[in-house]
Amino acid sequence: MQLELVPAQIFGFFLVFSRVGSMTILMPAFGEVSVPPWVRLGIAFSLTAVLYPLVKDLLPVMPTTPFAIVAVVGAEALTGLFIGGIARLLLMALHLGGLVIAFQTGLGFAQGFDPSQRSQSALVGTFLTLVGVNLILAANLHHLLVGAMHDSYQLFHPGSLPAPASFAELATQTVGQAFAMGIQLAAPFIVFGIIFNTGIGLLARLMPQVQIFFIAVPGQILLGFMIMGMIFSSMMLWYLDYFEAGVTNLLIAR
Repeated sequence: MQLELVPAQIFGFFLVFSRVGSMTILMPAFGEVSVPPWVRLGIAFSLTAVLYPLVKDLLPVMPTTPFAIVAVVGAEALTGLFIGGIARLLLMALHLGGLVIAFQTGLGFAQGFDPSQRSQSALVGTFLTLVGVNLILAANLHHLLVGAMHDSYQLFHPGSLPAPASFAELATQTVGQAFAMGIQLAAPFIVFGIIFNTGIGLLARLMPQVQIFFIAVPGQILLGFMIMGMIFSSMMLWYLDYFEAGVTNLLIAR
C-alpha cells in the first residue's frame, strides 16, 4: 500500500536520475576523479531536473511491486553505466597514444597517477588525457555529452535493457577506433623511434668506443620534446574532431 503513496512524478524523476547519474559517474569531464563526489552528485541532479520534463512521456508506468521497481531502476542504471563507459573509452585514445609516445621518447619510466584510468600510468599519457579533458570543456564538447544523455532515451527504451549483442558491438567498435586513433596520434613518434634507434645502432657498430647510452637517452628525450612541441596543437585538434565524431556517431546518431 505504501507504493501507491509514491507519486508517479517522483518515480519518474528517480528513474531519470538513475540513468543520468550512472552516466555522470563515467563520462569524461563530469566523472573525473578530481571532481568531488558531491559536485558530481549536484551535476547529475541538475541534469536530471533539466532532462526529466523532456523525456517524461517516454518513461514507463510505475510498477506496483517492489521487485519490479528495483528491476526497472537497475536496468536504467546499467544502461547509464554502459553509455558512460562508451564515452569514457573515447579517452582511451589519448591514454594509449601517450603510452606509445612515452616509450618512443625514453619517458616510459616516468610514471604517475592517471585520474582518467584511476591507476598508475606514463606521465605523457596522463598529461595528454588531462589536456584532452580540458579541451573538451573549452570547446563546449561536453554539450554533446548532455545531448547524448537526452538522445539515449530514443535509442534505449527506458525500463528495459538493450540486447547484449548491441552492447558488445558498440563497445568493440569504440575500442577498435580508440586504439587506431591512439596509434595514429603517436605515429610521428613511432617513425622517430625507428629512425633514432636505427641510427644509434649503426653508430654503436661504427664507433664501439663511444658511450652510446649517455648520448642516446638525453638525445631521445630532447628530440621527443621537440617533436611534441611541433605537432602538439595539431594532434590535440585532431583528437577533438575524433571525440566529437565518436560521441555523435556512437551515442546520438546511431
